Amino acid sequence: MSSAPEGKPSLGEAGAAPESLPEMKTEAQALEFLMTKSSSTETKLSDGLLGTQAWEDKGPVPGALPAAAYVSEAQATATRAAMAQAWETQAFVAKARTGNPKQTALPAVTSSMLKQTLSDEKFQMTENKESKIFTRPLWAGKVEYILSQLGYSVRPSNIWHFIYIWIHYGGCSFFVIYILLLFLVGVPLLFLELAAGQRMRLSNMSLWKIISPWAGGVGYTSFTVCFFTSMYFNVVNAWILFYLSQSFQFPAPWEKCPLVRNSSDFDPDCARTTPSMYFWYKETLKASDRIEDGGPPAFSLTLPFFISWCVVGAFVSNGLKFVGKVMYVLVPLPYFFIVCFLFWSLLQDGATYGLQHLVVAKISSMYNIQVWSRAGCQVLFDLGLGFGPVASLSSHMDQSNNCLTDAFVMAVVNLFTLVITIPFIFSLLGLWATVITHRCSEKNVEMLIQLIALGELPAEVQPPKNLLDNPSSVYNAWLDDLPQHIRDLVLSRVPECDIKKQFLKYKEGYRFIFLNFIEATSFLPGSIFWSMLFFVTVLILGLSTIIGFMQGLLIPLQDTFSSFRRHRKLFSVFVSMLLFLCGLFFLRPPGVYFFSLLHEHWTVLPIIIIVMFENITIVWAYGSRRFLEDLTILLGHPISPIYGWLWCSLCPVMLLVMLVVTVVRLAMKNLTYVAWDSSSSKEVIRRYPSWALVSMIILWLAAISPIPAYFVYCLINKIPFRSKMEDKQAVTSSSLFPSNRIMPGQEVQKAEILQDKAKADQPAV
Repeated sequence: MSSAPEGKPSLGEAGAAPESLPEMKTEAQALEFLMTKSSSTETKLSDGLLGTQAWEDKGPVPGALPAAAYVSEAQATATRAAMAQAWETQAFVAKARTGNPKQTALPAVTSSMLKQTLSDEKFQMTENKESKIFTRPLWAGKVEYILSQLGYSVRPSNIWHFIYIWIHYGGCSFFVIYILLLFLVGVPLLFLELAAGQRMRLSNMSLWKIISPWAGGVGYTSFTVCFFTSMYFNVVNAWILFYLSQSFQFPAPWEKCPLVRNSSDFDPDCARTTPSMYFWYKETLKASDRIEDGGPPAFSLTLPFFISWCVVGAFVSNGLKFVGKVMYVLVPLPYFFIVCFLFWSLLQDGATYGLQHLVVAKISSMYNIQVWSRAGCQVLFDLGLGFGPVASLSSHMDQSNNCLTDAFVMAVVNLFTLVITIPFIFSLLGLWATVITHRCSEKNVEMLIQLIALGELPAEVQPPKNLLDNPSSVYNAWLDDLPQHIRDLVLSRVPECDIKKQFLKYKEGYRFIFLNFIEATSFLPGSIFWSMLFFVTVLILGLSTIIGFMQGLLIPLQDTFSSFRRHRKLFSVFVSMLLFLCGLFFLRPPGVYFFSLLHEHWTVLPIIIIVMFENITIVWAYGSRRFLEDLTILLGHPISPIYGWLWCSLCPVMLLVMLVVTVVRLAMKNLTYVAWDSSSSKEVIRRYPSWALVSMIILWLAAISPIPAYFVYCLINKIPFRSKMEDKQAVTSSSLFPSNRIMPGQEVQKAEILQDKAKADQPAV
């Protein structure tokens, strides 16, 4: 005769007295059977997973079936959801054993639920007999993961654009606005992308349609933008490799005008401009005068472009773990070089003048919506949002990883990068403006003396011959002391030497590297060494970024087509060569003008739209509160509700403002490009032709079209905007169980979590 502790009836007693507990016997039997089957399923799944190595480490299994035979992530999710329900039911049984059974209601383990569980298990195990379960590879460590995210997001182009906005749109005031938006908008949106990819264990192209079918087009739009950006982004690395190959000459070809063949005279085209500008347009780009001109790709750039894609393809073809190891070198090394450049630049002449612009502030810019919009767009690009690699890279991170801390780390490192780079750039620009202005003053003095000797100017305009150590200061002081009519006469014959105007001639984008920087360093001893070091630094940053873009392309395609996983190296080489062939378009004589059109004007609008719909999907389709609750269970600690508030209020408002301002600016502004006029050997401003603008609009529509297409599809098929409650519960439950393996001892922890949840949901007696 069995006995039980006093006040706690045993299961035998409950079965002997069905009149007192009419549902206990049936529910207990169903529970016992359910737990047995779930335990069996869990054991089989664990054994299968532990016996299956990641596709990244071992490659395709010999004799394995094709892609259709692989067990999908959704099937594994359904099985784990059934396991979660079983654990929850067990928690209620524990509650029934310790309390009054008449007042404890067990969850309804109905025949339909049991049938569904057995059906899921039957389907899962049938598949297991014929195939191997795909184990999603994880990052080897947290450091590799963070370095990979930073390598992708820290781009040289973002730094140069940030400085351009600083100089022309408010100075310190812009920086204050940037910091506010970085932590109030950028970090929450970055946290959203990281958490979505990490929680759903899916790449950017798939996870949004799982969260809400209406948002299925967001991932495809993101993938399209990532593809177009990857086509032209590596062109910059080809330019840098070409300059590095020319750096071993002495003097460097951009420091001195070339001699005319069979003559000792310099090229007259170069003499009418600067040697650096001549080398950039005529020797490097082989630039045409207009965007309408044609021509084959420049042979001098084709080989460097091919080499850069070979390097990128070699890195990504070896898998995620190899990329993580490479980032240990590619990410920290540029920071060491930048610190060296910072101390070096602070010792140069003119550095003080350049640093003065760091403390210039325009209070009026704080009330300028255009400045706020530009700062917001800068935040999105600095953090790499909307392109896809952020979510795709985070999908290979453990679900319990604290992605909120990761978002703050990435934002702080990006801010630190700007803090150490901005003084270096401003000091260098101060050196460049000072030397150019000094030389201008010296040439003006020589010119005025010659004009006086020829009798074309009166003797009253005799300039000072001894300009001492500061020619600009002495010359400008003399010019300001002249009577107004004499001063106007002088300026009619010689150009004005204004250091402030010269400083503001800062070249936006990558033209800073190939024009401002090499021209500034050419004035100093050891210029070749510093130029080569700077090219290496920018090249490393560029390679890290394009590797991130490649992950944003490869991971979604491998998740969608399992055959690409089995032939990972071949597929990576194919994508690299495809992008190489597409990128040859930008090596043509007018290619740099198309590069500017896409890089400066086309990309910004799709990125704002993508991030906006990502925010809408989490806030309104899934529910920000539910999303934070799921993350709380996964991370093991509560998350401040302020992020839900920011997602629901500040972020969408700011994104809407950025969208409206950007559309108005692009519609009202005449889009222009800087072209090379071979007749005058000077830069000229030209307007983009109408057909180029129409092409840009078509590309916009092509990239954004998947979003409305999915809307229409869901509307026609009457698919609800919000997922059903039971679907959300299934996804939430499955997220408690990582999809790769169940480690020993985790069952107790899961049972405790679910038991606490059951106690919290139990109504008070």
